[in-house]
Amino acid sequence: MIASLLDSVRGLKSFPRGVHPPHRKKYAEAAPIAMFMPTGQLLVPFVQHIGAPCEPIVKPRQQVAFGEMIADASTPMAAPIHAPLAGTTAVGTMALLTNGRRVPAIPITPATEGEILPPDFLARFLGGAYEQFEPSGVEPEEICQKIRACGVVGLGGATFPTHIKLKRNPDKPIDTLIVNGCECEPYLTSDHRLMVESPLPVVVGGQLAAHACGASRVIIAIEANKPDAIEAVRKAAAGRPGIEVAVCATKYPMGGERQLVPAVLGRTIPSAPRGLPLDVGVVMVNCATAHSIARAVVQDAPLTHRVVTVTGGGVVRPGNWLVPLGTRLGELLERAGGGLTEDAVKVLGGGPMMGPTVPNLDVPVVKGTGGITVMTEAETAHWQETPCIRCSRCVDNCPLHLSPTLIAHAVKFRDWDLAARYDMNACCECGCCAYVCPAHIPLAQYIRAGKNQARLMVAQGK
Repeated sequence: MIASLLDSVRGLKSFPRGVHPPHRKKYAEAAPIAMFMPTGQLLVPFVQHIGAPCEPIVKPRQQVAFGEMIADASTPMAAPIHAPLAGTTAVGTMALLTNGRRVPAIPITPATEGEILPPDFLARFLGGAYEQFEPSGVEPEEICQKIRACGVVGLGGATFPTHIKLKRNPDKPIDTLIVNGCECEPYLTSDHRLMVESPLPVVVGGQLAAHACGASRVIIAIEANKPDAIEAVRKAAAGRPGIEVAVCATKYPMGGERQLVPAVLGRTIPSAPRGLPLDVGVVMVNCATAHSIARAVVQDAPLTHRVVTVTGGGVVRPGNWLVPLGTRLGELLERAGGGLTEDAVKVLGGGPMMGPTVPNLDVPVVKGTGGITVMTEAETAHWQETPCIRCSRCVDNCPLHLSPTLIAHAVKFRDWDLAARYDMNACCECGCCAYVCPAHIPLAQYIRAGKNQARLMVAQGK
């Protein structure tokens, strides 16, 4: 409560509760985005979004060009997959994702002759002819069609197909489009660098998204610990009507939609899991998603690469890299990150608050991969779980006003009905509860396991 009052005095947008973990962004926040060119075989999964899996439209041992569509689905709730490099496909196989799920994938061996990527691809990715581009000159339906054709999904981690999110719903009109540039997860800096080095496509992408969904107002929200990004985006947005930059308090999980919408607009999203921002007239997209929207509409550029932060005390050379989708983490860490340090003990697919431990380094980079964090022994807390002392810190800090300890206890005893009554499915798994727990109970992990078990039981008809 005191922190929220101080944020208000400082003029920062904020929300009640939440936590303040160490930022640890110094590893990579000053490292410019660099191009990463893999030499090994890529492994491109057919599931890189929420929705129906894609089916291959290329055959084994077929030569594919950069940007060629290689997989698609006939259902609306999907996004096609494109070749991230020119090369030759191999027999389809299975890929293990960072969340432990195994999905169909196709290996692609980079070509040894000819043009693998367009010349100056990094410059094209960061730049482009956006200064004179007028987003309102493109029809909303055409924007959604181009986004869909280019395979754009939510790049903040949710990977929801963007063309579905932006499609107008007459029953739920939208007045505000929020571009989420908060990047509140510790260690990660890929969104930060993208806003610093390529702010205009982020702004134009926000305008295009707003025009598509019918919003008249665009708010680009950035945490206060990114002053260079705030300055760059404000400069890019100057002279463009209907756009404002909201400076938000540096707090976790500021980037969550149920925290950011109340922080910048004062509107409360209806209770999860059914309530959505569109219920209060809002659509929210990540800043990297906005960047991809601009590239799709203005340049007809498919989503083949994404900026990935390679960071942590356990990597020799932290940085931010533009990485082809399908690149294996082992090669990325070895060649881009300079390898692991002697005291590296854990590799996370994301940051330490929500990122899962990577099962092995053959896991490929996918559309939802914003960062890889390698933690050392010193950075990794080793605690013995002890009984709950009923201190209620998890309740006091939960940004969704849940009772994490009650949900976790219900999961421990496999009482799924009780867990559901405590709103288990409303949990966003942000990890605030586990972070503040003095008994070191992995509350978020218990809740995640409970949700997975409940889904499995539904699938089995139990």
